[in-house]
Amino acid sequence: MKAMIFAAGLGTRLKPLTDSVPKALIPVAGKPLLQHIIGKLIQSGFDEIIVNVHHFPDMIIQFLKDNHNFGVRIEVSDERDLLLDTGGGIRKAAHFFDDGKPFLVHNVDILSNLNLNELYNHHIRYNALATLTVSHRDTFRYLLFDNNMQLKGWINEKTGDTKPKGFSYSGEYNKLAFSGIQILSPDIFELMAGYEAKFPIMDFYLENACNQAISGFIPDNYRMIDVGKLDVLDEAEKFVNL
Repeated sequence: MKAMIFAAGLGTRLKPLTDSVPKALIPVAGKPLLQHIIGKLIQSGFDEIIVNVHHFPDMIIQFLKDNHNFGVRIEVSDERDLLLDTGGGIRKAAHFFDDGKPFLVHNVDILSNLNLNELYNHHIRYNALATLTVSHRDTFRYLLFDNNMQLKGWINEKTGDTKPKGFSYSGEYNKLAFSGIQILSPDIFELMAGYEAKFPIMDFYLENACNQAISGFIPDNYRMIDVGKLDVLDEAEKFVNL
């Protein structure tokens, strides 16, 4: 099975650590975040992985080389000339997903107890264009799903802004937070053809939700942590050691 790891981000919320090292190589419990995610993927049967890079790209490339790609096929999608955002990053890696099968996309800074095979099988069962791992988590930016767990919109509760254009939120939707782990159908690349080089995947989903199956998946007994800020590093270490 194939997967992509988003590792190109600047990691601005982790400054000053990311002034000299990419977010993907920030250690948690003695291992870089990237190694934690690669290990989880391999354990779940994902043995072909592509990692996008931008911030200190050579450090990530050398890390993979030093570890002999952890014994599986790992390629790098080089975005050092232009950080392509999540949607553009996925599209740049399209050549890697050439087997016609769904693939996983995993943020490098998300640690969780998610059963990736359960997520993958759920996606296959419902034949969605994309299946997003979501949860009931306190935030102010929510994805909005109908009772069939189909994505319909997005709201920023601080500002009242909604997406897509013309969407009206009247409170009848399920408000859920995206967890940075998703399964995509390769059919997605055809729909991306008209987009600019750089674009966010969530805007793409919201613009296509009216005529495509963008599904939400809520895992049972889900635990996750977003290792995006300095003040959660200690908590992340405890999370890994549970």
